[in-house]
Amino acid sequence: MGFLSNLFGGSSRVDLWKRFERLRESNSGTMSAFYKVKDIRSGTILGLKIVDKAKAAPVESRYKGLGKPTEGEIGSQITGPNVVRTLEWGESTAGEPFVVTEFIEGTLLHALLSARRPLPPAQRLDLVRQAAAAIAAVHAAGFVHRDICPRNFMLRPDGRLVLFDFGLAVPDKPVFLQPGNRIGTPNYMAPEVVRRRQADRRLDVFSFGITAYEICTLHSPWPRGTSGNVALTHDQPPADIRQHWPEIPEPLAAAITACLAADPEKRPPTMDRFLAMIGKLPAVTA
Repeated sequence: MGFLSNLFGGSSRVDLWKRFERLRESNSGTMSAFYKVKDIRSGTILGLKIVDKAKAAPVESRYKGLGKPTEGEIGSQITGPNVVRTLEWGESTAGEPFVVTEFIEGTLLHALLSARRPLPPAQRLDLVRQAAAAIAAVHAAGFVHRDICPRNFMLRPDGRLVLFDFGLAVPDKPVFLQPGNRIGTPNYMAPEVVRRRQADRRLDVFSFGITAYEICTLHSPWPRGTSGNVALTHDQPPADIRQHWPEIPEPLAAAITACLAADPEKRPPTMDRFLAMIGKLPAVTA
């Protein structure tokens, strides 16, 4: 069974630790663990995500009977230079869902921003554009990511920004985005999500707006917190981005601010529209 084989829907299960050599555990999420591994037969270095079925069950149960694709199925349909490649998915011999991806060497965008070292203006614009392109690819494939934040972007040494982790992604259909599905990272959560209203792909536009604001300024547009209640402030006007970057080009300031509108109708309807809004910006040097 080759490492690119798709196991979803088959009867075979994979003994992961006979198949892969564990090199290190890179990080663990609330519902999964992620490892850097080597395919023993091919020698290929890969990323392996193992989902804790018990912890994921309450989330997945909300979509019972709706035909929701698995994380692996979703990831395999989202392609582009700024999106991690999903190579395989299935179930382990222990009954754990798993996803195999390319392994991205680099620095988490969250770590880069947490270092509190201002990025060169040209890099700020470049990273904002790349993040927008990544989300546009998710939406073009017919999905909503639902957890856009700096922790889910990796910056490679060559400067390419890569979006990963489709564990909360769902099809871009109203039935999967109904009121009550309060899911995501609180500091990046859209008002319609925290207020338990019907949502759509524009929730990603809002979360992207906060991420872009932080890339440009190293500040958040609202006070940060550790509980879900922090997102209750996101229906208030954000702090003016010019307070933190007075020389920001006006089209970029306007586009990011538009993404942060509490009313989804006032946000750019798509990431392609956002990219068009900043498309004619010259090289930023100030």
